[in-house]
Order: sequence, then structure tokens, then C-alpha cells
Amino acid sequence: MKKRSRRRGRGEGSITKRPDGRYMARLVVDGRRRSVYGKTREEAALGLRRLQQARDDALPVPDGRETVELFLTDWLASEANRLRASTHTRYETLIRLHVLPELGKVRLVKLTPHDVQRLYDSRLASGLSQTSVHHVHAVLHKALKQAVRWGKVVRNVCDLVDAPKIRRTKMRTFSADEARRFLDCAANDRLSALYVLALTTGMRQGELLALRWQDVDLDKGTLQVRGTLHWVKGGGFRLDDPKTKASRRLVKLTPYAVDALRQQRVAQNEVRLRSVVRWDDLGFVFTNDLGRPLDPDNLVRRSFKPLLKQAAVPELRFHDLRHTAASLLMAEENVHVKVVSEMLGHSTSAITLDTYSHVTPTMHEGAAKAMERIFAKERKSG
Repeated sequence: MKKRSRRRGRGEGSITKRPDGRYMARLVVDGRRRSVYGKTREEAALGLRRLQQARDDALPVPDGRETVELFLTDWLASEANRLRASTHTRYETLIRLHVLPELGKVRLVKLTPHDVQRLYDSRLASGLSQTSVHHVHAVLHKALKQAVRWGKVVRNVCDLVDAPKIRRTKMRTFSADEARRFLDCAANDRLSALYVLALTTGMRQGELLALRWQDVDLDKGTLQVRGTLHWVKGGGFRLDDPKTKASRRLVKLTPYAVDALRQQRVAQNEVRLRSVVRWDDLGFVFTNDLGRPLDPDNLVRRSFKPLLKQAAVPELRFHDLRHTAASLLMAEENVHVKVVSEMLGHSTSAITLDTYSHVTPTMHEGAAKAMERIFAKERKSG
């Protein structure tokens, strides 16, 4: 006896098995009958739910032909004005280099957890680090979350895949002696003040390059972090708001940094007066020979890396100057972690403690010594 399928209610659609073995789901939307197909009943049911969701949300009913590449291209374009320039560039790079070669031609509605898992496995096999693959997962998950909201898919397949965990690598920083040696070597460099600020304030590279003279009060020995500078590929520089609310902060300068900035202002005025071409007076503290903001790539290649070699110190990233500043301060017994957190622009002290956990054993030793001093005093008085 032929098994009868359950009758669906009006507006629920129907699923039938075709003579070729495939399953067909049908739903009437705006007076038109729409059909989706699947190799199994589950695939057809998934397509039917997608049609129902688009209908219920008053969204255009997807035709199923859109590829992952087309969707991600549209999604990146829609995010351009919501993301920081550097973040948008990073998303685009991860998608272009890692996602599209593997999944670009796959139809979005046909994308499965197995497809995504295969992507992660192939990237790991190619030598990409677990941390980088985790970042690929984060971007793809965010994009597909939007696809669900737009009614293009009914589920985020990334929810069904375990991404590789971020593997924490040992932080590389200068010792106090190496930091001093580096600054001594940079003393005659035209960007000497930039390196002094990086190592005495822990400011991010983008914050340093965005710094303008109107943000600096040399008489009070302070500066305000009000923005961050990014270079957009093919589009020049862009000033964005600080990374977080806590990143917009007042920074107290050391006398060493104040003196370096005074020298920077004098040197910059001399260059401007000698310039035979038009000086773009945009007010930046650190500029090229035309008064324009520094390009981060040129900064690292032409100044930072040569100074590292000249000073005979470990080859670090520019961002590691920030880590060095924080690590050196965290190792000091009389500097509270809350102060370091505020100086760095972290939203909470917990972030600071977690980031610089390699320094906490020193802090624990300091606490133990302090406790010993307290109770040694009590024993003597007793």
C-alpha cells in the first residue's frame, strides 16, 4: 500500500518525490508557485523553510542561483560604512585569499557545514595558523548571520562547525635595556619622538599617526587620543574614531616625551620653511616631507626596521613597542594595573591582565614581598 504524505495546511507548501529520485518543495508566494529541489527530503524541507521565511519577512524570494562569492561581495560593500577601514580591509583579504578559492562558486543556499569544515581543514593543511583560520571563521560566521537576516538562507552553517581555537603565542617585547638602546639609536632619527611616545605611552600605531598638534598640550605635559589613522588601499588615508570608547583618553607624558615633542615641533617647522613644494598644513605631529600623514608601510620599511638592525635589538613588530611599554610598567611593583589599563585605552583591567599574563608572576612576587614586609613589621613590634 502506497504511503500517503501528511497533508500540509494552506500556505505551508508541499514536498513531493519526483520520478528522478529528487524531492521538490513548492510554495505559492504572491500568486506565483515557487519550487526548490533537494537530493533528500531534508534538503527540500530546508529550501521550503527558506521560501517561507522570505515570504513571512516580506523579503524578495531568493532564486537559489546566488553564489557565495556574489553574496560576500555584496555583504562587504554593505559593511564599508559600518566598519573601520582597517577592519574592512582585513575582512576583504581573508575572504579573497581563503574563502573564495574554496567556496566562491558554491551556491549560497547549497552551502553545508561539511563545505565549511573542508575549507578550514584545507587552510590548516596549507600551513595557515589555527589563529588565522579562526579569524576566517569569525568573518564567514558574521557574513552568514547577515544572510539569515536578509532571508537568503534559513540557518548559519558556521554554527554547526567547530572553528580551530586561537593558539596564544609568546609575546615578544624589548627588555628595559633593549628599549633604552633602541631609543638611544633613534635619537638622531627624524622620527625619534614617535618612538619615544610609542615606548613611554603605549599608544597604538594608528593613534600615533593620527596625532595632531591641537591634541597636544606641552605646557601641561598631556595629549588627547581623539582618533586613529588608517590607509585605504587606493584611497589615501582616513581618520576614524578611536577603537573603543575607552581608547578616547587623556595621556600623561613623561618629561622625556615632552622634550622629544618640543624638538619634533622645531624640526618640523624647519622642514616646512625649507620645503620647495607646497606644504600640506594638516596639523599632524608626524608627517612626511610634504606635511602629509605617514604611510605605515613606509614607516616600518624605511625607518623602524633599519633602526632595529642598527641598535642590534630583537626584530619586533611596531605594535610590539606598545606591548613593551605595558609589560615594563606591569612589572613595576608600585604601578597599579588600573593605571596601565587606562593608559593603554583598554575597556577593562581584566583585558590588561589577560593580555599581559606573562608579567603577572612578577606581580605576585611583588605582592608576596609586600605581605612579608607587613607581617615582618608586626612580628618585630610583637
